[in-house]
Amino acid sequence: MTSGAHVSTSNDTFGARGTLEVGDNSYEVFRLSALPGTAKLPYSLKVLAENLLRNEDGKNITADQIRAIASWDPSAEPSIEIQYTPARVIMQDFTGVPCIVDLATMREAIVALGGDPDKVNPLAPSEMVIDHSVILDVFGRADAFERNVELEYQRNGERYQFLRWGQGAFDDFKVVPPGTGIVHQVNIEHLARTVMTRGGQAYPDTCVGTDSHTTMVNGLGVLGWGVGGIEAEAAMLGQPVSMLIPRVVGFKLTGEIQPGVTATDVVLTVTEMLRDHGVVGKFVEFYGNGVAEVPLANRATLGNMSPEFGSTAAIFPIDAETIDYMRLTGRSEEHLALVEAYAKDQGMWHDPENEPVFSEYMELDLGTVVPSIAGPKRPQDRILLSEAKQQYRKDIKNYVAEGTPEKDGVPSTPVEVVSAERGTFTLDHGAVAVAGITSCTNTSNPSVMIGAALLARNAVEKGLTSKPWVKTNMAPGSQVVTDYFEKAGLWPYLEKLGFYLGGYGCTTCIGNTGPLPEEISAAVNDNDLAATAVLSGNRNFEGRISPDVKMNYLASPPLVIAYAIAGTMDFDFESDALGQDTAGNDVFLKDIWPSTQEINDTIKSAINSEMFTKSYADVFKGDDRWRSLPTPEGKIFDWNDESTYVRKAPYFEGMTAQPQPVGDITGARVLATLGDSVTTDHISPAGAIKSGTPAAQYLESHGIARKDFNSLGSRRGNHEVMVRGTFANIRLRNFLLDAIVEGGVSGGYTRDFTQDGGPQAFIYDASVNYQKAGTPLVVLGGKEYGSGSSRDWAAKGTVLLGVKAVIAESFERIHRSNLIGMGVIPLQFPAGESYASLGIDGTETFDIAGITELNEGSTPATLKVTATKADGSTVEFDAVVRIDTPGEADYYRHGGILQYVLRNMAGAEA
Repeated sequence: MTSGAHVSTSNDTFGARGTLEVGDNSYEVFRLSALPGTAKLPYSLKVLAENLLRNEDGKNITADQIRAIASWDPSAEPSIEIQYTPARVIMQDFTGVPCIVDLATMREAIVALGGDPDKVNPLAPSEMVIDHSVILDVFGRADAFERNVELEYQRNGERYQFLRWGQGAFDDFKVVPPGTGIVHQVNIEHLARTVMTRGGQAYPDTCVGTDSHTTMVNGLGVLGWGVGGIEAEAAMLGQPVSMLIPRVVGFKLTGEIQPGVTATDVVLTVTEMLRDHGVVGKFVEFYGNGVAEVPLANRATLGNMSPEFGSTAAIFPIDAETIDYMRLTGRSEEHLALVEAYAKDQGMWHDPENEPVFSEYMELDLGTVVPSIAGPKRPQDRILLSEAKQQYRKDIKNYVAEGTPEKDGVPSTPVEVVSAERGTFTLDHGAVAVAGITSCTNTSNPSVMIGAALLARNAVEKGLTSKPWVKTNMAPGSQVVTDYFEKAGLWPYLEKLGFYLGGYGCTTCIGNTGPLPEEISAAVNDNDLAATAVLSGNRNFEGRISPDVKMNYLASPPLVIAYAIAGTMDFDFESDALGQDTAGNDVFLKDIWPSTQEINDTIKSAINSEMFTKSYADVFKGDDRWRSLPTPEGKIFDWNDESTYVRKAPYFEGMTAQPQPVGDITGARVLATLGDSVTTDHISPAGAIKSGTPAAQYLESHGIARKDFNSLGSRRGNHEVMVRGTFANIRLRNFLLDAIVEGGVSGGYTRDFTQDGGPQAFIYDASVNYQKAGTPLVVLGGKEYGSGSSRDWAAKGTVLLGVKAVIAESFERIHRSNLIGMGVIPLQFPAGESYASLGIDGTETFDIAGITELNEGSTPATLKVTATKADGSTVEFDAVVRIDTPGEADYYRHGGILQYVLRNMAGAEA
């Protein structure tokens, strides 16, 4: 598998350049054996070492960086900066559309600076999979897939036309059309090369992606991780990724999974272990004899959850299992020979007898893993399935009003619902309103998908049905899943339980759950019921899955079906019967759970490589709908001022050829005072656009009816919508409001101190007033600020609201770098301190001094922050500057990464 593009010309200080003969082919390679010290490096650092050898240019990538990685000290804290050049970029459409909008805008901006628009072109292969736009409007019926695709094209035609223009206008940019599959599954099944060939060279496949779960490809031995769209654009344009040589956690796998335990259970266990251990900013690498026993699909599932651990990557080295999977998925024998030969030649082939040296060590005996779920709001909050009912009974009390009546010690507000389609039934707290088999994490894994389908067959044969209030969803990650369900004869059983094909893409997990049936939504909202969702995904943050659902649980696909049958979280699968069979006997989960042997036998008989080669034969071609879209042409995009989906980006307006000096921040006001674990979902939600909000008002003013609002994620190509949706999550708590509203307020509100008394206002409206008054803004946060998806709009929206600094107790990796990439400075409270411990409530005026030191080419360790209260008293503290590398300092000085790249392209001095 080859791809054409830019080839490095290395200085080759270490004489590493050589030739590798494979069959009739000869490739230029850069051998690690030329670099003493690399033999005991972890696999992931060998990949980085090769990357530096091949791209050494004496400027960005120096011989000193190469020596530093060869002499890596596993016990050291990361301090040495390197410049890593990913081989390719992968995007999904929510985060990818703004990338292409920005590139299109940069073509105009470079002309304004006297440069050549052709310079704005991807220099690395860039591939986008349109998978985030399908919404599950229609479910539980045979035409669900067709109707949902039809609605998807109606809503997103403008965006799709724009992407088709981009595919023609930019070199090395390909689009996988809608209805094909989920980006990460398409990546492991088709796009990933494991070893790249390009311009006569062979080298490790590496990538960055505009989605945090890009790490799924780590299961194939491909070093890759999620970055914000901002960093991805820079990588597309040839900028190396600035990073510190990380600590690497060796995670030893031993033993074998027990019967009845799924890959999902393993993943939830590992997630909890690694979160507890602390791996933010580190690489995790799996090793040991047990690795060979882990099927590739399970490796991919583990890699996928890396953002949930907090690690940068969670990688498996290349071995025979990698080759077998690539063969199954239709890669050529010629390419497989190259992957094996290259990995062995470079010492990258997994040898359990030759253990690398790691910074930290952990171990899991797979035989100790037991069935689990996670929830009700974080993926690391694992619950043993055997304890799920009692844990639910504890947690539900946090989601109902004080004084809610109880039945048997559990809050109970039974509501009778009469539905023309679904009959009459009673809803109560804990009702499973959504059961979704969806997301990249699990729908790539035949063991859990076949397991779910066999469980559905067994349930149907026992006479069990899903409860009438459950919105069921089956959204596989690729068309191959449909093929093997059909070949195994299992689709009819899934459909009997309501799990009809809804779409190939991210649905429930990304918040594209679609509306609940009206009568159910009304019952939930009118009676303030704490409804629940169970999904086979990786993200269950508050407000993400559905606005009608308060508690969200992650579970394996078979358990999703089991909960659809149970209909409530107040359920113990060991002692509570799912229903009765035709003879009136109680049926328990153990009675319908398929055996490991049957799952494995079905996989062997139902899956073959022809399914993959057929499915991906014309992967970039698309269906008739895609091919018949009218597509604009030309190097410069012809923007439509009336478009509510795609607007010219504002970041380069008034940009000068040379950067203006950065200045200190004076007289700033607080836009929001936030708590711990504020996610990028809280900052920039991707889900529904709520009526009455600034984003809804904007769309209505442009003649868009409520039914056509679509999601915030789908409108990411329009900054006017997105800035109005920033900090607009319905579950966001801004503690600034507690002083004027008893019990606080949830949603996108703040206090507007441009008005007397600082009344409550929408965050967007207050921001407009502050910007008119020339008042800079800051945001105060707690621990793990910006955790969650690699969502560039969380940073873009922040800067467009006029925020100059975010001061938090700690940051999650991607969001911190994205803030710098947009010219916002991330600062940390002194160790052990918080705004609360310092006596700050957010009503103060802030001055931040010392930023000007960056103009001298150095980055201060701390900045002096003075918070002045209304009575004139002050709180002073030294905030830690979280600009971690010289490269990040350059981006900040230029006002952002895109401005830095553009000035370089235009020939301006950087």
